[in-house]
Amino acid sequence: MNIKSYFLFFLFSVFFLSACKKEKEENKITPLQEDDFTYLRGADVSFIPEIRDNNFTAKNSANENEDMLYTLRKAGVNVFRIRIWVNPSNQYSSFNEVKALAEEIKSTKARVWLTVHYSDTWADPANQQKPNRWLGKNFEQLKDSVYEYTKKIVLEIKPDYIQIGNEINNGMLWPEGSYNYLNQFKSFLTEGIRAVRENSSNTKIMLHYAGHENAVYFFEEFKNLDFDIIAISYYPKWHGKNLDSLQTNLNLLSSTYNKQVIIAETSYPFTFSWNDWTNNVIGSQEEILPNYLATELGQKYYLQKIREIAENTNNGIGFCYWGAEWVSFKGNTANNGSSYENQAFWDFNGKALPVMEVYKK
Repeated sequence: MNIKSYFLFFLFSVFFLSACKKEKEENKITPLQEDDFTYLRGADVSFIPEIRDNNFTAKNSANENEDMLYTLRKAGVNVFRIRIWVNPSNQYSSFNEVKALAEEIKSTKARVWLTVHYSDTWADPANQQKPNRWLGKNFEQLKDSVYEYTKKIVLEIKPDYIQIGNEINNGMLWPEGSYNYLNQFKSFLTEGIRAVRENSSNTKIMLHYAGHENAVYFFEEFKNLDFDIIAISYYPKWHGKNLDSLQTNLNLLSSTYNKQVIIAETSYPFTFSWNDWTNNVIGSQEEILPNYLATELGQKYYLQKIREIAENTNNGIGFCYWGAEWVSFKGNTANNGSSYENQAFWDFNGKALPVMEVYKK
């Protein structure tokens, strides 16, 4: 080999090793230390197992194929939120699926946040259906079911954060646990909380309310319960378009009840267009904030503002985005797609959007 050949071989080797090192650094998940969790930067990832099963190809910001969970984790997400249903119609959001996803999340050194719906399907202010297997049980038996089910979750999944119910404005486990039967509603919450306290010294307990305008009055009824964090949902379409009011009410919650506060759910569109034939939740400017357009940058700046509001809240501990992963992954079918595709963190070509930059430490 002559001198020229040696020189070319040397240059190629340097280039190859540098490229390998760069690729390794780009694919590296930064280890998290305890102080990384003083402020939570969360994303709900409940759809990811189903999306994987449907072979959706997600890409990172460099347009390279990459699993959604790892794109989010590398972007700076340090806590992943997962919903859990008692006995859903399929495996999605079931105990076993959630347990497996939680273990995967822990392997990335992020934390696990479970939202326990105490239902077989969606629980929110308009829906709090009892699980089918709990139908026919009397009040005392339902209390026991709440305790035992929550205990099983805590012992086997070991979440870092757990919500006793999801958006419980109007109660849970209707009709017995309706807000109209306040003492019974409190009893269900108490049993869930007791199951956590008796079986875990590390899991933090949240109570979750949708909205902020009446939140201080809601939590007045529950101030004597043994929970750690006030969690609220904020969506401009349903909870008002005054961000100053949101900031004021979060601070009022913290000062009134001396609790940590987190924005547990929020979202925003990057477009009003659609990628399937399922009607989207948000589709017009009237449904969003006037200062933040439905563009890729508008979505990013909105979430940046939400982060600032959470950071400026006394005892504010962070934020979590809902529906980041809910892309149109089943094709362009009618009524079987995603009603959140235009609020996700991936565009219609599956590429990660600029909004993920908000998660940097």
